[in-house]
Amino acid sequence: MFLSVTEDLVRRRAEHNDCEIFSLEEISLHQQEIEKLEYLDKWCRDLKILYLQNNLIPKIENVGKLKKLEYLNVALNNIERIENLEGCEELKKLDLTANFIGELSSIESLKHNIHLKELFLVGNPCTEFEGYRQFVVATLHQLKCLDSKQIERSERIQALQNYPEVKEKIRDQEQAYLLKRAREKEEAQRRVQERKEKKQNQVESKLGFDRPDSLKEKEEHQAEGNEEQESWRTVEDDEEDKRFWEEPTPYTPESRLETHRYIEEKRRAKENVRESKKKQKPLWTLVTAEGKVLNVNAPKYVRHLDTSLLDIDVQPTYVRVMVKGKPFQFVLPEEVKPDSSSAKRSQTTGHLVISMPKAKEIILPKQKVSTSVKHSDCNALQKNARRSGQVEKLEVDPSKYSFPDITKIIQEKERIALGPIKLQPEKTAETKNSYVDFENNEDVPPLI
Repeated sequence: MFLSVTEDLVRRRAEHNDCEIFSLEEISLHQQEIEKLEYLDKWCRDLKILYLQNNLIPKIENVGKLKKLEYLNVALNNIERIENLEGCEELKKLDLTANFIGELSSIESLKHNIHLKELFLVGNPCTEFEGYRQFVVATLHQLKCLDSKQIERSERIQALQNYPEVKEKIRDQEQAYLLKRAREKEEAQRRVQERKEKKQNQVESKLGFDRPDSLKEKEEHQAEGNEEQESWRTVEDDEEDKRFWEEPTPYTPESRLETHRYIEEKRRAKENVRESKKKQKPLWTLVTAEGKVLNVNAPKYVRHLDTSLLDIDVQPTYVRVMVKGKPFQFVLPEEVKPDSSSAKRSQTTGHLVISMPKAKEIILPKQKVSTSVKHSDCNALQKNARRSGQVEKLEVDPSKYSFPDITKIIQEKERIALGPIKLQPEKTAETKNSYVDFENNEDVPPLI
């Protein structure tokens, strides 16, 4: 199994371009444990700068269609020859530092890159060949700088004069290096196979599979294997780590890849142990055997978590909030109504607010509170009125004001509504009382 370039990885590394990859001109994919280079020539046709250093790439491939590529950095990888760069028409700088290039003659494929000005091959086996620099200078006429050192005109003339002899020496050294690499590959395969067999034997011996037990006993050993494995895992891992890191091995693409595989395997083993320990943890005691609800604060931290990570359960006597599977439980002093409760999150601060109406809120306590509030409100209004000097009354004091008595208007209207028959005797009586010298003569006819 190998790791390759994925679209998700490219989009995450293209944040400076709003995660758009079709118009991407520069991308850095260094230290991503990439073991296969692919898809970039289809997704990012406009790439000009590509960083791929410190990965596990064994071969340059799938970049030939990047016609606008100007700088390619594949330092610290497992590349053994230069190839598949003819289509990079605008390539100006190529960094192959600290790889495993032993086929120096493969640089002849760079003749088609007419704009190539800088080349870095420091740290490759080919740099130890006799006549290495002369061969590169004489082969690539367009090159201006090799391994951070400028190429002088006199140096190129001399390299061209000695080119046939230097080329022959390079060919012989390449053949010797290729034979050495073949032996290294065989040795690496044998070492990997031995390590696998040794590890398998250790596991079987620890679990008791090498003894001539019955099938039933072997099944029992397999069932108990996980528990027994944890007891000797720490000591065994320490011994294995010590043997692995102290064993002398040549620096080759295989050993580099093997080291990466070993580190990855140890990391996964630790993760599996951690997961198994999590599963073996006892369940949280939220309610005792007697039915008593406990206050629990398992998360022990306050963070701005996503709402999907919270699970809220409101009960009449307690509230339970699950934070990433950990309970936070609070016992309530009074009973509440779970059906009428609600939980909301603030969009600005992220605070969680749980509203829980009391179960006895509608009964007597609410009426007493309301009456007391009314009396207090009335007293407050009277005090404020006195302080402001305004009398909140409808009565008028006749001793202070000479206003007409408007309180008898309605009664007078009621008497008028009885008609003039009742009013006529009262007027005659008033006239009799008012005129004392009046004499009634029956012979005189009435005025009306």
